[in-house]
Amino acid sequence: MEAMDGNLQENLLNPRAESDVDLKEEIIQESKKIWRVALPSIISRVTSFGSLVVTQSFIGHINSTDLAGYALVQTLTVRFVNGIVIGMSSATETLCGQAYGAKQHHMMGVFLQRSWLVDLATLTLLLPVFVSAAPIFRAVGEEPAIAASAGYISLWFIPFLYSIVFAATIQMFLQAQQRNAVVAWLSAAQLAVHVPVSWVLVSVMGFGVGGAMCALCVSAWVVVAGEFVYVFGGWCEESWRGFTMAAFHDILPVVKLSISSGIMVCLELWYYAILVLLAGYMKNARVAISAFSICLNVGAWEFMICLGMMGAAIVRVANELGRGDAAATRFAIKVVMATSVAIGAVFWILCLIFGRKLGYLFTGDEEVALAVADLSLLLAFSILLNGIYPVLSGVAVGAGLQGRVAIINLVCFYAIGLPIGAVLGYVIHLQAKGIWIGMMSGIVTQTVALSYMIWKINWDQEVLIASARLRRWYLKSGEENQQQICDHS
Repeated sequence: MEAMDGNLQENLLNPRAESDVDLKEEIIQESKKIWRVALPSIISRVTSFGSLVVTQSFIGHINSTDLAGYALVQTLTVRFVNGIVIGMSSATETLCGQAYGAKQHHMMGVFLQRSWLVDLATLTLLLPVFVSAAPIFRAVGEEPAIAASAGYISLWFIPFLYSIVFAATIQMFLQAQQRNAVVAWLSAAQLAVHVPVSWVLVSVMGFGVGGAMCALCVSAWVVVAGEFVYVFGGWCEESWRGFTMAAFHDILPVVKLSISSGIMVCLELWYYAILVLLAGYMKNARVAISAFSICLNVGAWEFMICLGMMGAAIVRVANELGRGDAAATRFAIKVVMATSVAIGAVFWILCLIFGRKLGYLFTGDEEVALAVADLSLLLAFSILLNGIYPVLSGVAVGAGLQGRVAIINLVCFYAIGLPIGAVLGYVIHLQAKGIWIGMMSGIVTQTVALSYMIWKINWDQEVLIASARLRRWYLKSGEENQQQICDHS
């Protein structure tokens, strides 16, 4: 009794004690939900992107011309097309996440099939970009040898990109229902296959660039095959009811949301691609392109972790909006943002310490390695920013606000970042460093704008919007139709 009185007295003297305990428990529970989505997504993205980096490393040790050609294709052409495909696929994250939160599980499979139709048609229309890569690069003024190498490498990326259509959309489908652990295992298997196959084809059999690209395509389809087995094999029986003609219903509204999603992501990915293109007009184009792309790829590899947190933000926001809980949505945003910033700070410190040695991992060319070292400080601060703005974009995607983000990206990147980069790089003669400062200027302004947008959002209103969207696109499941028949009889 005395102990109880003591506890009561303590709570009266410290009224925050119990609420602090409750808050800690809520943070722990929310963190578990976030990491259940984020960790597999991070593993998947890091290992998948790791395959691109491993390929770059193998090609970089063949010769510097092919390294520059690969950098052009991977950073320009692949980002251009991949941005459209991945961007349009982000509509799947919004719709599946909100459908799962509203317990409309059967609609998730319908949304997945609709995304396949839209993405496959879009990618097929974009194939001429890859087929005509060499003349395109020559037309924009790239060196003939680099353009020829880029044209050859570009053809190898076609089967790789078709694998991305299925791999990305199925991952989003599984992620929305917190079943994406299998994707992490499959992605780890992809990297485990990719490294030895690349070594055999390039180093042992001497197939050169073609061997490196063949290994990339083979390992990419390993993931897709595993995802097909998991989804079609009965492990998603509530959300996958088989192929259906319902996928062709309401396809235009999905296309509209997909286009706004695609524009949002494309404006961001193309921004980096254009910066690499600008680097190609520097005094020593080979060194500038190679160094710039190496730094971008190192930053992008860490960015894959941030995209995992972005995926968690999308799922948590979409799920809670689908459930109709505005307060839980706001709380999830705070927790995922704090987590992502902490991760970004850790990698920022690591890059400050080891950044000047990064270039030697990708090339034996002393000029390129020194150019990478010169950019390492800017790379470190870019990595710090990576911990913030992807999560803000994820919050917007989870709420279906891709259109607003597209406008912000257009202004911040193309009206602010690119002009500053061009002036500093060419007029002030800071070369690649000036372009990178311009890039960071765009990212900083984008981060500020997104922060303000998220702060001003009325989440109670967003709950109503999400509910209206799900009602408008809802199709009855077979069980519900059967129940109605029974009720009428």
